[in-house]
Amino acid sequence: MSEWGENLVYSLVTILIVIIVLILVKLIVNRLNKTFDGVDWMARESRQQAKTFVQIIAWVVRVLAISIGVLMVLSHFGVDIGPLLAGLGIAGLAVSLGAQTLIKDFIGGFLILAEKQFVIGDEIQVEAVSGQVERITLRATYVRDIRGIEYIVPNGEIRIIANYNKGWANAIAEVNIPYDKDLNNVQVVLKNAADAFAAESDYSPDVLGEPRVVGPVASTDWTVTMRVSLKVKPDKRLEIGRELQIELLKALKQAGISKPYPRQDLQAHSGE
Repeated sequence: MSEWGENLVYSLVTILIVIIVLILVKLIVNRLNKTFDGVDWMARESRQQAKTFVQIIAWVVRVLAISIGVLMVLSHFGVDIGPLLAGLGIAGLAVSLGAQTLIKDFIGGFLILAEKQFVIGDEIQVEAVSGQVERITLRATYVRDIRGIEYIVPNGEIRIIANYNKGWANAIAEVNIPYDKDLNNVQVVLKNAADAFAAESDYSPDVLGEPRVVGPVASTDWTVTMRVSLKVKPDKRLEIGRELQIELLKALKQAGISKPYPRQDLQAHSGE
């Protein structure tokens, strides 16, 4: 076989090995994610953090595998990779001086992972972007909102983060009450209904505290707004809030507290 043929075979074998490594990495990542999902003793935050680190390590391994494969092929074809590596080092230095934003993104990504600011699966808000974290790399965070739109947020641009999945959250339900109703009685009705919901509903295992009735928190020309808050597990915040709202409306109806509607008083004056 000619030298050119040997080089071609070597290159094909190298490429095949790289492809096998990439496939193995993907299979291992999928297997580890399934394993983490099946571990009951791990807290959700620890489970999601482990998935995030696995994803980052897999990304690094892929980059290294492809880079090493390219260098091996070039070396076998007689290309002196020493100057190439030195040139890449100098070029990397030059690029780094002009790519401060990229470096800032990498540092931001490292701090996000090290400080557990958020992990894959968390619901976050970064300025005007809010949604669920789908993927985290050292450069960027990928967030998909409720409409299904994916946002790519550079880690270096993240300054203030609202994380809705840290520790606990408040499920909020608000109801509007007519002005002519006794607000003290309304508070009693709402408190009793919320206590029953927290103790007896299917969501009781997700409740972390007693309900609180607050109000009035707002008003219009014909209504006042009462608010009920309930401390719950963070991933159940919205779901429990909706169910609590339904139970409160039922309780008000049973207590004879009608739904408010716009009213207008008209006064007539004689022309005398």
